[in-house]
Amino acid sequence: MYITLVFSAIFISKILFVAVNVIHKPQVGVFLRHPSDKDYRYWCIRNIIKRWPFWLSHRFPFPFLDNICFKAFGVKTKFSNSLFEGWVDTEFISFGKNVVVGQGAIVQSSVIIGNLLIIKRTVIEDDVRIGSHAIIMPGTYIGKRSVLAANSITTVDQKLEDNYIYVGIPAKKFKRNYFFEDGLQDKIGQVEDVEALRAKYEKIYTKRYDEKPKYKERKKIKRKTKAQEQYWYGLELEEREEREEGEEDDMYDDMFNI
Repeated sequence: MYITLVFSAIFISKILFVAVNVIHKPQVGVFLRHPSDKDYRYWCIRNIIKRWPFWLSHRFPFPFLDNICFKAFGVKTKFSNSLFEGWVDTEFISFGKNVVVGQGAIVQSSVIIGNLLIIKRTVIEDDVRIGSHAIIMPGTYIGKRSVLAANSITTVDQKLEDNYIYVGIPAKKFKRNYFFEDGLQDKIGQVEDVEALRAKYEKIYTKRYDEKPKYKERKKIKRKTKAQEQYWYGLELEEREEREEGEEDDMYDDMFNI
């Protein structure tokens, strides 16, 4: 029943979407954010038309409906992509294969800055990883097997090279991404002496376990810490009271001097 509702919403919205695009074809560029601007006006209409089917598909617990909805409205994507946890714009976006959009990440093809509406084509190539809460601005190109770290932001029309990790605001090249390269296991290396590694782990684990204080000792430490905090708080309170008294004395002195 729910899937039928989603497909019905997609079908009806698609008809309206095509009709609106016939009247005014979507354009990329920089436009004035004002109802008198035709591109801005029809951009708003397109968003209104697509809101209902996208809202329905995103409430479905399985992500494949999101991909169907994206495909229906012109976003180039694959069913191997994971876009469900992020916020993805609904036009002028192209995804390659095996793209993962992290939780809360934003992929934009349009943005409003001041009184301007910027619409640019955003391209994300194969095997790209977008970290949680990262923001991709319109016009961004992300090369194959690249990574945009969590909380990073690209700039408008920024180009990210293949096989690199980008970090920061704005995103800057950090280091090469070796994750998808052949022979990765050889680069990481293999443990020759497993028993020595196990003995080292057991030693560290046992040491941590033995050094953990007993319940009575933990209570004693807690009481001692609390007493120290109260002592320092008392000193701070006395200093604050003395400082306030000094300020009052200075105020009275100034009044009498006047």
